[in-house]
Amino acid sequence: MCSYFCKYTKIHIYFLTLSNYIDNMDTQDLQRLKNKYDIIGNDAALNRALETAVAVSPTDLTVLVTGESGVGKENIPKIIHQYSLRKNNKYFAVNCGAIPEGTIDSELFGHEKGSFTGAIETRKGYFEEADGGTLFLDEIGELPLPSQAKLLRVLQNGEFIKVGSSKVQKTDVRVIAATNVNLMHNVSIGKFREDLYYRLNAIQIRMPALRDRKGDIYLFFRKFTSDFSEKYGMSKVTLTNDAIDVLINYRWPGNIRQLKNVAETVAALESEKLTHSTERCEVDARTLKQYMPAENVSMLPVTSSAPMESGLSDSDKQMIVKAILDLKQEVDNLKAQVGNMSSAPALKPADPVAEDAEWQGQGTPGQHAEIKKIIEIDSDPKVDEPENLSLKQNEVELIAKALERHDGNRKLAAQELGMSERTLYRKISKYNLDKKPEN
Repeated sequence: MCSYFCKYTKIHIYFLTLSNYIDNMDTQDLQRLKNKYDIIGNDAALNRALETAVAVSPTDLTVLVTGESGVGKENIPKIIHQYSLRKNNKYFAVNCGAIPEGTIDSELFGHEKGSFTGAIETRKGYFEEADGGTLFLDEIGELPLPSQAKLLRVLQNGEFIKVGSSKVQKTDVRVIAATNVNLMHNVSIGKFREDLYYRLNAIQIRMPALRDRKGDIYLFFRKFTSDFSEKYGMSKVTLTNDAIDVLINYRWPGNIRQLKNVAETVAALESEKLTHSTERCEVDARTLKQYMPAENVSMLPVTSSAPMESGLSDSDKQMIVKAILDLKQEVDNLKAQVGNMSSAPALKPADPVAEDAEWQGQGTPGQHAEIKKIIEIDSDPKVDEPENLSLKQNEVELIAKALERHDGNRKLAAQELGMSERTLYRKISKYNLDKKPEN
């Protein structure tokens, strides 16, 4: 009885300490955290999620990160690992929805040589490789029921058995899981184990949807268009007040990922090649609406990876955008040669401190009607060195960078690029991107 009471008291004291830590986290520390992980925004729910992640990091509590697809859940486990005592050990991110059901046990727990067709050698699983470190299990709701039972055993006593083996092995791994579906609903229909749900849900961190972060939406748009303009030497995109209203009142079912696609498309098709006379391009509400899909109030957040039918695939649309960019650059270069234009004076870059302040949230923006008063982020482009990349070079670069950003996770890279996994696999093979460079 005393043992139980002492244990309960320790837990109660810990959560009081956790609550006090979250309430008193220094604002500058929070901003430095956002800068380190390239997190944009000042939303209270976002700040609460980040503060909670830092607060629970010194413990070994299992954390469940929830939120819709595209809200940035992948940052939370990275923060927890970096601020934990395990930060010098390994960190692995595993997408449970991207691994075929027949091989997921082998991926997680390893297998013995000859345990199944193709098992030509003994292989360690993620739980063995990550011993002493942190394992992030994304899309945990897609884990098959037999694998859920094995995961529960690991969480309870740190034990697992390789496929094809009878030997019990031990591991010390901190597990962080994430899901974009309602796990309690899956429990009610028999798709997810109730005991595993409560074991995973020791601490729940919810990432807010973009539509609930209205004050951050325009900051995201400005950041994405600024990066795009700087990369391709295009004029800066700004929005009129009515266009800002349209932007922040849109539902954004695809969250940050969808907003980035829209912002880059607007920058590609509406802005012009940067010169001394075309530093900025203003977009009104009517023009902006052309790039935003029609809203469907009854539409729920997408949880399936199945592509929607349309006339053109997402990859084809991106290729068309890149082709238009290249065409614009070719035309500008021809005009410069034919007209024998003199070189324009160098543009004066904006204050870099003002750049950071706008999209990193150094100051708290007022109402959306006043957002236009924020200092524009200048891209400081190299006017005299235009990029003349071929379509193939553009595509190779986009795929390589997407894979790098997602640590080789092809499903996440495919989602960011707007193409199916099958298409991405084909292009990786076509351009030999799966071959590691020789040392």
